[in-house]
Amino acid sequence: MEKISVVVPCYNEEETVSIFYQEITKTIEKMKKQVTFELIFINDGSKDKTLEKIRELALKDKKVRYISFSRNFGKEAAMLAGLEHATGDYITTMDVDLQDPPELLEEMYRLIKEEKYDCVATKSTSRNGYSFFRKFCTKWYYRIIQKFSKIEMVSGARDFRLMTRQMVNAVLSMKEYNRYSKGLFSFVGFDTKWIEYENQERVAGTTKWSFWKLFTYAFDGITAFSTMPLVLSAFLGVLFCLIAFILILIIILKTLVWGDPVSGWPSLACIIFLVSGVQLFCLGISGYYLSKTYLETKARPIYIIKETEKDVV
Repeated sequence: MEKISVVVPCYNEEETVSIFYQEITKTIEKMKKQVTFELIFINDGSKDKTLEKIRELALKDKKVRYISFSRNFGKEAAMLAGLEHATGDYITTMDVDLQDPPELLEEMYRLIKEEKYDCVATKSTSRNGYSFFRKFCTKWYYRIIQKFSKIEMVSGARDFRLMTRQMVNAVLSMKEYNRYSKGLFSFVGFDTKWIEYENQERVAGTTKWSFWKLFTYAFDGITAFSTMPLVLSAFLGVLFCLIAFILILIIILKTLVWGDPVSGWPSLACIIFLVSGVQLFCLGISGYYLSKTYLETKARPIYIIKETEKDVV
């Protein structure tokens, strides 16, 4: 029988681990005549009892495996660890809070087998549970990244997708330190089928994604697959040079022809603040790209494993 590996990143999810296991077990039972499963929980440096809950599952169910990090390395590192250690013919990544419905796996597997897709990915058609501000920012983020990036970025795309071993190997061949998985999945290509579903709210607990974390993650996505921000900063530099040249000519003409005295310091102060702000903005963009290069050149490990199921079973 073929095997499906289910990669489940976890960070402070003691309330959801057992609920997720119960729900995914129902799907496993439905598909047991078609395929076998392994569940790989990634404990991303949780501070609560998440690891204890996962250990209990590993002790009672041989299908359950886990990897526990030495500290919190982030969801991208957790997903990478799961993909690297998965042994299945097909691999899926899922959120433990059940915002990714496990029952969709049956249809996803059917599409890969019968219609010969390399990947079946999901996207949410609504954003239930999101605030108006978050919905607004998400909508414009996808519009911006689709304009800036040369690869396809599907609006509402989730990390929940079922992939063939060939596609996963292609993703793993990219060893970059700064990872943005949605972009990497799109970059490698392969035939992908998109299925839609209504966004689900968390079954328990609270989200670990603050607005600032989401903002930096979104900016990582733009800078990882586009140099357009650098082009934009260069364009702003040229634009402000042109504006400054025109203003100089206007001031000279007003002074020589009409004898109009040069305005006082308030207008000058406003101009200085504006131009300085634009300079710092452009410098910040360049510095962000440089910092990413700096992190890549150090070649530090993306994650460090402290414990696996082999240490306790």
